[in-house]
Order: sequence, then structure tokens, then C-alpha cells
Amino acid sequence: MTNVTTDSRGNWGSKIGFIFAAAGSAVGLGAIWKFPYVAGSNGGGVFLLVYLACVFTVGIIMMMSEMMIGRISKRSATSALRKLGGGKWHYVGWMMVLCVFLILGFYSVVGGWAIAYVFEAIRGDILVTDGAELESMFGSFIGNPLAAMAYTLVFLGITVSIVIAGVQSGIERICKILMPVLFILMIFLAFRSLTLPGAIDGLIYLVTPDWSKLTVNMFLEALGLAVFSLSVGAGLMIAYGSYLGKGTKIVGSSLWIASLAILAAVLAGLMILPAVFAFGVDPGAGPGLTFITMPALFAQMAGGQFFAILFFLLLLFAAVTSSISILEPAVAFLIDEYNLSRKKATATVAIANYLILGIPAALSFGVLADVSIFGRNPFDIMDYVASNLLMPLGGMFAAVFVGWIIWPRIKVEVEAESSVWFAKIFHFIAAVVAPVLILAVAYLLITG
Repeated sequence: MTNVTTDSRGNWGSKIGFIFAAAGSAVGLGAIWKFPYVAGSNGGGVFLLVYLACVFTVGIIMMMSEMMIGRISKRSATSALRKLGGGKWHYVGWMMVLCVFLILGFYSVVGGWAIAYVFEAIRGDILVTDGAELESMFGSFIGNPLAAMAYTLVFLGITVSIVIAGVQSGIERICKILMPVLFILMIFLAFRSLTLPGAIDGLIYLVTPDWSKLTVNMFLEALGLAVFSLSVGAGLMIAYGSYLGKGTKIVGSSLWIASLAILAAVLAGLMILPAVFAFGVDPGAGPGLTFITMPALFAQMAGGQFFAILFFLLLLFAAVTSSISILEPAVAFLIDEYNLSRKKATATVAIANYLILGIPAALSFGVLADVSIFGRNPFDIMDYVASNLLMPLGGMFAAVFVGWIIWPRIKVEVEAESSVWFAKIFHFIAAVVAPVLILAVAYLLITG
């Protein structure tokens, strides 16, 4: 292994660029479609309160921990864990690389769907009120092998073009543009949703706690969404932290990132829940809410086509800001471990991912629909292994690594940016609370 050049790795050019890039990782498709329906099926306001508590305790501590691992080591996950922990810790980094590789495989497919639905909204073809017809249209589209593979490749190409340009010129520059635009679109769509007749019921549902819904499973679901929406457990924040200089305060930046992630989730709730209440749709409708239910709602709105175009553009922007953070750890791994140039590393990951995972994932609802592994098609097995197994394991190992293996070094970093009492709280959460609760979330995901 040879030394890695600074030019290959890169650095953030500004604090705001780093914050927008890290927040972009959190504000993905999951924040927009998952939070509203999970909150909708778990009591609305009470889920929001528990989610907020989880974000600002376990979630934010784990995010800070991974960023500090990256900044101290100046390496991505595998190299960082080897450098700081020695022994066999680098195998955890390999697991994290596998995790992001799997996520990129199926996430590019969903990103491709977002691109397709932007064009469908422009044409107006999806503006029909019949849910069964919309479901049939969506099923026909994702079952079309050529269309599915083509849109997946286009989305992956967009992601590659950003990452290959580098940390400052690619990731930071695009996130400084897309993140403000994304939030402006969300605010605009939330305002439109709140002006619909009957929308106030959705707003009340979102902000009024139904304490009867407060259960252990609901708490663990909120914790899982909070921790993993902050990109903990897959090495993303280790890679992003490795590009940080000493001048950027991780504690303060993490508060901004977590706040933006929460703002995005709340705005998503304000976009979708008032609309579904206004038109009498089940708020716990699930993932189909995005590509089946929402078009039906837009078809019933005045100016619905315009708002449908904005909504799917919003989905596309959110997908892009997340996908670049998913691709980057795998690229950084090849740069750090094998001293590849950024262009070669990005091209290698993208081509391998598309051929090995992207095509099977894209064909999972068509020609490979009958191919089953433990009862799941290729798309679903990638999602299950990455989201339910590898991310929780990665998060748990990262917590143990920080709380028990390298705490003296992390303690210096935390106390330099905050205080002794905060460092004690930080250590307790990282060493005790986070590993136990993340294991509980993993158990819920696996058995649920």
C-alpha cells in the first residue's frame, strides 16, 4: 500500500459546504417518503416527539463519533479503523463498504424511478385519480426491463459525474445548490398542502401526541429511523469527517446537520399528511404513498400537474444528495486502500455496482421477479441485508469502538469543542446506551 495524495482525497472548502453535504446524506428519499408514513402509522405527534429525542441523543452522538473517527485518522472507514484500533477492526470497515455497495445497488433503481416520474408528471400521464390504475402504471413501469435498467444507469451516471469531480468541485458544489433548492421546494409544497380544505386535520395529527401509541416497538422504530437517517453505521460520516480540517467544530456542525434532517422530516410530514387527510387517504399507506397515492392527490388539486412536477423534482434532488454520500465511502476506500485516482476509483465502483447489483435490482420487479432468496427478490434482499443487518451492526461496532477502544482520543476532541460534562454524557451514550439500543433495533428489524 502506498501513501495517498491529498489531491486524490480532497478536503471540504467551507463549513457550510460540509454541513449541506452531510445534511444531504440524511435528507434522502427515506426522509421524504418514510417519515410521513411511519409517523402516520405510529400516532403522529407522539412519534415525532420520540424521533426528536432519539435524534438529539443516540443519533447525534453516533454521528459525531463517526465524524471524529474520520477527522482523527484522515482516512475512510477501513483504513481509519485499522489505523486507530489495529487488530481486526478493519474488517468492520470492510463490512461498511459492503453495506454502501449494496445500498447503492438498489438506491440507484429508486433514483431512476424518480427521474422517470419527473417526465411522467411533465407529460401529465400520472395525473389520474384511480389508485388501481396508478398501481398498474407503476407496476408496468418497474416491470419493463429496458426502462428500469436505463433509468437506473442514468441516475447512477448523474451520481458518478458529481463524485468524480471531487469533494469541493463535485460533492460540495452540488450540495450547496441542491440543498437550498430542496428546502425551498419542500416549504412551497408544504404551504400548498396546508391550504387544502380539511388539511388542518393532518397538521393536528402530526403535532398532537397520541400517547396510547407509545410502545417499545414504536420507540425502537423511531430510534432506528433517527439513527439511520443520520447515516450512522455505513461509514458515510467517517468518510465525510476525513475531509474535515481542525477549524470546523464537529459538535456545532452536527447540531446543524441534525436540525436540518429534522426540518426535512417535519416538512415532509407537512407536505404529505395534510394532503392525505384532505383527500381521505390512509396516512399509514406505506412506501406506495410516493408513486401511487401522491399522484392521485395531485390529480385532485388545482394546479396539480405543476405541484406533481415540483414533488418529483424534489424527490430526485433528495435522491442525488443521498446517493453521492453513498458512493463516496466506496470511492474513498479504493483511494485509501489501493491508491487509485478519484476518477479510476469512481469508475470502478460505478461499473462494478451497476453490473453486479444495479441490473439485478432493476429487473427485480420484471424478469427476475420470480428469483427468490429467502423469500425476497434481489432488490429486497439487498435492502434487507444492508438496512436490517449491516447498518445496525456497523452502528453498534462504531459505538463500541468509540466508547471502549479509542475513547481517550475522542475525549480530547469532544472536550476541546464542548465541556467535561458533555464529554461524560457523550461517553455514556457511546459506550453503553447506543450499543444496547442499536442491538434492540436490529432485533426488531430482523424479527419484524
